[in-house]
Formats: sequence, C-alpha cells, structure tokens
Amino acid sequence: MVDHTLKISRHLTAPRATVWRCWVESDLLKQWYCPKPWRVSVAEIDLRAGGASFIVMNGPNGEENQIRGQYLAVEPGRALVFSDAFVGDWMPGDHTPFMTGYVILSDAPDGGTLMEWGARHWSAETKAQHEAMGFEAGWNAAADQLNALAASL
Repeated sequence: MVDHTLKISRHLTAPRATVWRCWVESDLLKQWYCPKPWRVSVAEIDLRAGGASFIVMNGPNGEENQIRGQYLAVEPGRALVFSDAFVGDWMPGDHTPFMTGYVILSDAPDGGTLMEWGARHWSAETKAQHEAMGFEAGWNAAADQLNALAASL
C-alpha cells in the first residue's frame, strides 16, 4: 500500500486542553484555521463520530472555499479524524473525496503541546494537488496562528 500522506509536526506553547479548544470551538477555530489574509466566516462543528463539519473560507478578493466533511473519530482532548468523503451521519458527499485529515495532540515535557496534523489522500495526484495548493506553507502559517491564539487564552 502506498502512503499519500502530507503532515506537519509542531510544538505549541499552550497546554493540550487549550489547543483542543481551538480545534473544536467554532469561535476559536474561525480565528486561526486559514492563513491570513484569508478568514473563516462559517465554522459549524458537530463534534462526534458521524457529525458534520462545514467550514467556509473567504479570500481577500472575494474568493470562497466551502469545505463539507464529517468527523470519523473523536478522542476528546487528544485526536480528531475527519474526511470530505462524508458530509454528516455517514452520508457520502456529492464529489470525489480529496482527503482524510487527522490531528493528534500530546503533552510536551515543557507543559506545551505536540501536534501532528496530517492529510491522507486517495492518490498521488490529489496529494500533489494539495502540495501545489501550498500545503506546507499554508498549514504551518495556520499552526503559527493557532499557537498565538492558544497562548493568548
């Protein structure tokens, strides 16, 4: 089996419980989830396995990117697995799936948080597409914003 995973690993200064809140509370997620000058205008989170996720990202020139998905697994305080293959209550989306994402949080020895944030793709083509969209730079910029927000809470 070929692995088509992209991921970043980061050390965040805030404790894991605070970082978790930034992932699962809509008002907090809106503040960091996409690199500025983009912003999140909608973040609907039904935090349960089978629960829907709906995020709308808006660009500075009127661009809009809607992301519908579903949580596949939720381990409170520690891990999320989500995918655009489903759109809630195990209903398939009306498009070809792009990725299954995950975030794993663990305690860092200094009281901060170790975060692994990844995207698993169905094909080399979708992985390459995600890389070309700026996966590494974009997700690292978002992680910087997450770190700053979590440290301020």
